[in-house]
Amino acid sequence: MGHARNNELTDRRSAAADAKASLLTAYRAAKKAAEPLQSTRQAERISLVEAREARRAERERLQNEERSRVETLAAQEQAAIEAVAAAEVEARESAENARISRVVEDEAARKAERDRRYAARKARQA
Repeated sequence: MGHARNNELTDRRSAAADAKASLLTAYRAAKKAAEPLQSTRQAERISLVEAREARRAERERLQNEERSRVETLAAQEQAAIEAVAAAEVEARESAENARISRVVEDEAARKAERDRRYAARKARQA
């Protein structure tokens, strides 16, 4: 827009107001034209957020499943370790009891042999 030399203040103010009004109408027209695009963008954003939430929920579900699987395995391993330890203790006790019973049997056999010899000696003397 060229500068006119004889512009009065009112002319300049009205020209500025007209420029503002034309900018405002252009803005409103552009906003109306972009409204369908904005609603589709909003729908796309909503679908992206929903997909992100679904992926996050799936990730959490998989993590929980993995954690429970690991805990189950750890519990099974602990139970197996405890079973082996209990079996070792029982085997040790069984071996100890067998050894004690052998010692008692040997002692009884030794005493029986001693009593037999004693009885044989008394029979020879009588």
